Parts: sequence; structure tokens; C-alpha cells
Amino acid sequence: MNNMERRIDPDLRKGRETDQKNEPEQRLDQEHQRMFESLPPGELFLKCAVPSMISMAVTSLYTVADGIFVGRFIGSGALAAINLVMPFIMMSFALSDMIAAGSSVQISIRLGEKKGDEANRIFSFCSLLIFAISCAMGAAGWLFAGPLVRLMGADETVTALAVEYMRVYAVFSPGIMIFFALDNYLRICGKVRYSMLMNVGISLLNIVLDALFIAVWGWGIGAAALASCISLMAGTVIGFAPFLSRRLPLKLVRGRISLRMTGNILANGSSEFFSNISGSALMVIMNTVLLRLGGAMAVAAFSIVMYIDSVVKSLLFGMADSLQPAISYNYGAGNRSRMFAIEKRLLLAGAVLSMTVLLGLLLSGQHMIALFLDGSDKSLIELSWRAMKLFSMSYLICWFGMIAGSFFTALNRPVCSLTVAFGQTLVFPLLSLMTLPAVLGLDGVWLTGLAAGCMSALLAAVFFVRVQKTACIRNI
Repeated sequence: MNNMERRIDPDLRKGRETDQKNEPEQRLDQEHQRMFESLPPGELFLKCAVPSMISMAVTSLYTVADGIFVGRFIGSGALAAINLVMPFIMMSFALSDMIAAGSSVQISIRLGEKKGDEANRIFSFCSLLIFAISCAMGAAGWLFAGPLVRLMGADETVTALAVEYMRVYAVFSPGIMIFFALDNYLRICGKVRYSMLMNVGISLLNIVLDALFIAVWGWGIGAAALASCISLMAGTVIGFAPFLSRRLPLKLVRGRISLRMTGNILANGSSEFFSNISGSALMVIMNTVLLRLGGAMAVAAFSIVMYIDSVVKSLLFGMADSLQPAISYNYGAGNRSRMFAIEKRLLLAGAVLSMTVLLGLLLSGQHMIALFLDGSDKSLIELSWRAMKLFSMSYLICWFGMIAGSFFTALNRPVCSLTVAFGQTLVFPLLSLMTLPAVLGLDGVWLTGLAAGCMSALLAAVFFVRVQKTACIRNI
């Protein structure tokens, strides 16, 4: 072997060793690419949407379990307190959701463009940003819990319960807000089943902790929040574990992203942000209206309806969100027809799911209400049943706006997605709330969902037709 061969040979040997070391990562990337690019749309739907819906359903069930334990073992006043304070808790998560949604789209697009290094930088930077925001929001939640609840006009007993519940979330905020983003990032990496098992596990843990803290040990309303926070903390640890192994398409790396990219992430995720903020603001307004028209009993009745609605909306959201990475990936890869094929299956599934839920509630809604109450307050049971019957009419149409809005976000169309989200969660419900209760009283409050759903579906349909007619979708 001559001197030149001696110099080249170690380099060749090092290159082979590097290739062998990267083979597992390359196989994962190829599997990820095959799933999003070539798996038949129907099979892709089953692979991604079904596990996501199962995990979202179980996650929602632990929220329902919270309501059942609180309603049966603490009382209807505690149910009203949680319904009053939950919008503020959801507002604290809104910034995290905005960054998670916006960054997920950009990460998926970069993976579709085969720009893995950029995707890793976006993932790492946004994870750190979410943690910083969660610390600030936790401090604000602790300081302003009391003034916010008292501003709504609740009595001192309900206010004290609400503040106790909210401050537990404030303490745990730095460790739990990132959990919801990790769920998005795991789905991008094709870890749909892992995400499902993680959500199922923490949901079951929360139910067990609820039973111990509230039913067995009688710790009170703060224990319901504590059970949820401990479970979400466990989810954060479990969710981060695969990324630390560095065997996924996404890896934690050092580096920053440009201001332009940050702005695009915030803009495209703004539909999620305003959906959370406006939805929470609407709940505050509705609770204020309910307190005026029917007192704490009306708020308690509405809280039962919202517990059940959270399961339905979570199923729809989980379905749409699970295919968002695939749509964004194909957008980045230029596979336009495949994007629409995936979206059509989502719309069909959303319609079938919503109609099934509507029928089930009309036939057996009273039995669901009985889970939350001990049966002693007949007037509350009757009011809750009427509220459920009228509010469930919204499932005739609400699915379209939700699924279409998620599609616009996946295509990096922030104006479309933001407009639909803002209309669906705030503008149209407010218009309905300003007019219907004046004519129908409490029934008008229960029917705001149906009226707002019709208006938002019409707006989403206009945008959807425009996107379909676009000859070329341009990447940013």
C-alpha cells in the first residue's frame, strides 16, 4: 500500500463506520417517508387517525372523570367553579399550542423537502421557547387567579374553590405545557402508537389519582387539579424520552432560527392560539350570561354539557390533527392530489362521527347526565338535559369548520385558518349570544353552538373552494 492509499484508507474506513452508525436513523427516515408519501390515503387514515382518536378519547374521558368525581363527591358548586376557571387555564396553554401547531407545520414541510437539519433546529428552538413561556404563564396564573374569578361575579364560596383549582395548575405549568407540543412532534416522527399509549397511560393514571385523592381521601377540589398535573408531568417525561435517544427523524440540537421563520410559525399557529383564546374568552362571557340568567345552577348544567362536548371535540380535533403532518409533508413534497385525497377522507369521517354522536346523545343523554349528579336535585337534572338536547344540535355542522381549519393550517395558510378559527370560536358565537338569549332566554345560550357552527361552516366552505381551485400551492 503506497502513501496515498495509507492516507485515503482511514478516511474510507471512517466513512463506512459513520454510514453503519447512521443506518438505523436512515431506516427510520425511509419508513417515515414511505408512510406519508406512498401509503394509500385510506390506510394512512387508519394508521394515523384511529390511534390519535383513541388517545384523545381516553384523554377526554379523564376530564369527564374529573367532573364525575367532583360533582358526586364535592358538589355542584365545585362543578361551577371548575367551569368558571377552566377558560383561564386553557388561555395559559394557548401560546404553547400556537408554537406547537405552527412549528409542526414547518417541521413537516422541511422533512418533506429533505431538510432535516432545519427541521431539527425548529424543533429544538420551539421546545425551549415553550418552556420559557410556560414559566411566565404559571407566575401570572398564580398572581391573578383571584381577581379574574371575582371579576365574573361569582360568590365567595365558588370563587375560593376556583382559585384553589387554578393555582395548582399555575405551580405545575412549567412542566406540563410542553406535553401538548410533544404529542404533535411524536406524530410528525410517525410515533402514532407511542403517542396513543402515552395518552392512554396518563389518562388512566389521572383517573386512579382522582379516585384516591377525591373519593377515598377526600382532599377536595385542589386534588382534582393535582391529579391532572401529576399525570401530565409523567406524560412530559415519557414524551421526551424517544427524542433523547436520538433515534427519531427529529433530534434536539443547538442553534436558533431566523426571525422570519419565527414570525411564520407564530402566524400559522395563530389559528390555534386565537381558537383557544377566543374559545376561552367566549366561555367566560357565556358563564357571565348564565350567572345572570340562571345563577350557579345554569353554570353547573352547562359544565356537564361541556364535559361531554370536550370528548366529541377532542375526537374531531385528534382526527384532523393526526393527518396534519402528512398533509404538510405532501405539501412540501408537491403532492397536491394526495393532500386533497387525505382531506376528503377526514371530512367524511368527521361527518359520520358527528352524526353518530348526535344520535347517541338524543337517545341516551339522560344516562350520561346521571353520572355527574347524585339525583337529589331534579331541577338541575332537567335543566342539564334540556341544555344537552339543544346544544347537541351543533354537531350537525360544527365538524366541517374544525377539519377545514386544520387543513388550512397544514397548508401554511395562516389567514384562512385564523379567519375560520376566529369566526368559529368567537365572532359567530358572540353574534348568536347577543341575539338568541334576548329572544329565547337560556335556550338561546344552548343554541349558540348550532348558529355559530352554520356560519363558520359557510365561511370555511368558501375558503376550501378557493384552495381547491388554486392551480399551484406555493411554499413559503
